[in-house]
Amino acid sequence: MESPRFLSRSDLIGLAALALLLVVILPLSLDVFRLNLVAKYLTYAFVALGLVLCWGFGGILSLGQGVFFGLGGYGMAMYLKLEASSVANTKIQSTPGIPDFMDWNQITQLPLFWQPFHSLTLTILAILIVPTLFAYLVGAAMFKRRVGGVYFAIITQAIAAILTILIIGQQGYTGGINGITDLRTLKGWDIRPDHAKVILYFVEVAFLFGCILLALFVRHSKLGRILVAMREKEDRVRFSGYSVANFKIFAFCLAAMFAAIGGAMFTLNVGFMSPSFVGIVPSIEMVIYTAVGGRMSIFGAIYGTLLVNFAKTSLSESFPQLWLFGLGALFIAVVLIFPSGLAGIWRDHVQPLIDRLISKRKSGSDHSNGKSFGRVADGAPAE
Repeated sequence: MESPRFLSRSDLIGLAALALLLVVILPLSLDVFRLNLVAKYLTYAFVALGLVLCWGFGGILSLGQGVFFGLGGYGMAMYLKLEASSVANTKIQSTPGIPDFMDWNQITQLPLFWQPFHSLTLTILAILIVPTLFAYLVGAAMFKRRVGGVYFAIITQAIAAILTILIIGQQGYTGGINGITDLRTLKGWDIRPDHAKVILYFVEVAFLFGCILLALFVRHSKLGRILVAMREKEDRVRFSGYSVANFKIFAFCLAAMFAAIGGAMFTLNVGFMSPSFVGIVPSIEMVIYTAVGGRMSIFGAIYGTLLVNFAKTSLSESFPQLWLFGLGALFIAVVLIFPSGLAGIWRDHVQPLIDRLISKRKSGSDHSNGKSFGRVADGAPAE
C-alpha cells in the first residue's frame, strides 16, 4: 500500500517511532499515575505543534497561546461542571442546579452564556470555533495592519494577562482564582477512576496523531511552502501577489485550534481548569517546549514537550527549590548551543553518524561480494 503523498519516508519513520513510544512503551512501562502525567504533558504538545506551524514555518511568535489553551479547557470544564451540578447533586445549595461557586457568590440563575454547555455537541463546537474565531479577530486586527515581530508577541502576551485578570475578577461566573473544579462525569461516564484515565490517554494520543497528520499535510502543501517563504522574505511573497496577512491569519487560527483541543483534553485528564494555565507564564513555557524540541520540527516539538515536562517533574520532586533554575539553564543551553533544538541535534549530529555507519557497512558488504565474485571467476571456490 502506498503512503499518502504528503507523507515522506522520514515522516513515516517519525510517526512509527512516536506511535511505538506513546502506544506501546510508555503504557507498558508506567503506572497509571505516571501515565496520567504523560497525558497532561501531551496536552501541551498540541500547543507546541501549533507553534511549529505558526512560529517555526510562518515566523509568527505568539506569547499568548495559553489564551486558546484556556478557552478550550474552560469550554470543556463548563460542560463537565454543569453535568456535575444537577439538582440532585446540588440540593443542599441555596439555588440547586447551578455550579457551587455561583451559589457562593449569590448568583441565583445560570448565566445565558453557560446555557449552550448543557450540550456536548455544542461544547465541542465551541471548543473548536470560539478560540479559532478569537484568533481570527486578533490576527485580522494585527496582520492586516502589518503588525508583526516583537510587537505582535507583546500584544499576545498582553491579551493573556488581560484574560487572566478577567477570569479571576469574574469569580461568580468563572470560579475565579480557584478555577472550575470537582469535575466528575462525561455523559454519565466517571472520568476519575484509573481505567478511565487510561482510556482518556489513548483517546488523547489518537487526537494528537490526527493533528500531526494535519500539520504534515500543511507543511508539504503549497501553503506550507508559502509560509516558509513568507518567513524568509515576506516582501517578496507580497510582491508576488499573495496575501501575506491571510496566510498569517490561517496559521495563527490553526495554532489556536490545536491549543484549544489540548486545553479540552487537559481538563478531561486533570479534572479541573484554572487561570494559572492561561496567563503569561504558561504561554512562555509553551514556547520553551517548542524551542527545546525544534521550532521547525513537528515531531521535535512533541519530544521537546515531553523532555521539558519530564525534567520539570523530576527536578521539582528531587530539588523543589532549584527546578526553575534547571529549566532556565536547559532553555539557555538550547538557545546558545543547539538553536535548532532536539531536531537540530538529530539532523546535524546523530543522523549523519547513522548514515556513515550504514554507508560503511554497505560498502564493506559490496567489497566482500566483489571479492567472492572474483574468486569464483578465477576458478577458486568462494568463501
